[in-house]
Amino acid sequence: MQGTVGQRSRTTVAYIIPVVGICAAAFLLTNIFIYLYLDSVYQPGLQQVSPLVGCVPQHFKMPTMKNCTAWLQCSQINAEVHELKLIGQGAVKKVYLAEWRGQKVALSRLSSLNYLEDFLHGLSMLQALQSPQVVQLVGFCLEEHIILTEHHPFGSLLNLDGILEKEQHKQHNNWEMRLRLAIDYVTILHYLHNSPVGRRVMCDSNNLEKTLSQFLLTNDFHLVVNDLDALPEVDMSRNLLVKCGHRELIGDFVAPEQLWPFRNNGKPFSDNLMPEYDEKTDIWKIPDVTWFLMGKVPGGDLVHFHLFQIHEKCKKKDPNDRPSAFDVLKVYKSVYSSMVRDSAGFRDML
Repeated sequence: MQGTVGQRSRTTVAYIIPVVGICAAAFLLTNIFIYLYLDSVYQPGLQQVSPLVGCVPQHFKMPTMKNCTAWLQCSQINAEVHELKLIGQGAVKKVYLAEWRGQKVALSRLSSLNYLEDFLHGLSMLQALQSPQVVQLVGFCLEEHIILTEHHPFGSLLNLDGILEKEQHKQHNNWEMRLRLAIDYVTILHYLHNSPVGRRVMCDSNNLEKTLSQFLLTNDFHLVVNDLDALPEVDMSRNLLVKCGHRELIGDFVAPEQLWPFRNNGKPFSDNLMPEYDEKTDIWKIPDVTWFLMGKVPGGDLVHFHLFQIHEKCKKKDPNDRPSAFDVLKVYKSVYSSMVRDSAGFRDML
């Protein structure tokens, strides 16, 4: 009898060991797969896959196009681009949905000659900064003050919650997708702060709504920056700093150094006396934008918990104590990776 029991015990142990080994191997392979997936989505160069890949400079290629095409000029725009309807309007530009050879494009037209300098600055930035982080330039006509860019039907980031409430998009309304959008946002800041045309500051961001309106949501739920009319340069080697506009800024959204420092003394605002500042104003705003992006989804509270320390650093009163966009981005990517791994491990245990 004892021999029979001993045989059964040895058989059970012999059976359990391979099963445990198979489970461990499966768990390891799952983590390797997740690592490779994350590495493919967020490469060290911090750039997304883009239809711009493969096009020579001053050319464009939209997703449904087979070949790259040179930026459209005045003659082509006048002959082949047809305005359909007004879809947006700001101080500098009116934006129309238009069509070119069956392709939907966004046609921006200068609203007033008073803003010609801003309009031309925005065009020059679009030309210089073409990358996966920036809306794709399709063409322009200086004589008629027209800029053509790729059209993104979802519109600006202000529309995010409304889009995710729709039945066909509800499956995307989770912490993973929302955190990826936050990663895209910080990636764009990192690109602008280290751009081919110097360190650029997003000055058109004096409140949350205005900041969100600067970004477009793509069909595959990524972000591109769209409005580049106010991107002044910071260059410490030339003692070049910036001021975002010539009026007094107020509120908690803007960084402390953007506020009039003599307000409590009763001294009226003076643009000439207002101190200049650098790109760390963009860093101050990251936690507020990310709070909006995360919304109210399961897992969102855990994301905020993991980001608490880096966000606390972003809100340091002294801009020199704030991290760079790259420092923030590293934390965001690390949190995303660890939470995805933890979620996968939990599902495997079930």
